[in-house]
Amino acid sequence: MLVDSHCHLDFADFDGELNTILDAARAQGVRAFQTISTRLSTYQRVRAVAAAHDDVWCSVGIHPHEAGPEGPVAAETLIGLAADDPKVIGIGETGLDYYYGKSPREDQIRTFEAHCAASRATGLPVIIHTRDADDDTIAVLERQMGQGVFPGLIHCFTGTDRLADAALAMGLSISISGIITFRNAEELRQTVKRLPLDKLLVETDAPYLAPVPKRGKRNEPAFVAHTAAFLADLKGVSAGDLAMATTDNFYRLFSKAVRPALSAAAG
Repeated sequence: MLVDSHCHLDFADFDGELNTILDAARAQGVRAFQTISTRLSTYQRVRAVAAAHDDVWCSVGIHPHEAGPEGPVAAETLIGLAADDPKVIGIGETGLDYYYGKSPREDQIRTFEAHCAASRATGLPVIIHTRDADDDTIAVLERQMGQGVFPGLIHCFTGTDRLADAALAMGLSISISGIITFRNAEELRQTVKRLPLDKLLVETDAPYLAPVPKRGKRNEPAFVAHTAAFLADLKGVSAGDLAMATTDNFYRLFSKAVRPALSAAAG
């Protein structure tokens, strides 16, 4: 089985088609999904998707693009939303994005730190988005880890060796998206090639970043199978071993999620 550890099933891109899309993914061996919160103002929509499907889980948090528009968030707000809902298994996505700069950097950092504090308090992994912000991402994580360790992962990893090494040194996991299949991603492939298999997850980030051979199309959870197959070849392991490892890694990290064998039938 595979897990799509990061997708956005509440987005309008999937309106009216979600059941069909999830069934197509299940037919490809995808047995669990995590739909990711990007704004607290739309969190209830994210939560509703998770509530409607036994094999869909969700997170609660604010994307760095939305840190300014959403306003300051208290760690206690995130803690309360997570604690009150059995379907919430992660905190985020949060982090720093200096490439687009859609929110002021100080707002991004403040929001990121609140998410880290919520992760530390709840034990739920913080889901980190970082782009062109390696130095500040590492600095925030090191500062927050100094107040007490917490679990987490770098999602849709596109960073440097230094970011990967710092993340692993802090006990974080790393999630691989369809970007790994892109023709111009050779430097990323070389970094990922040396990362330990027991720290890797796979994701789509759907509806974005469809992998080869689906590049240019709307991404969907079924396509995580293409990313997983490519990653298995890159790591020199069988597709089955890669699926087993990344699935085990998901449930070890997102330990609030229940494995399908222990839950009701999906749907």
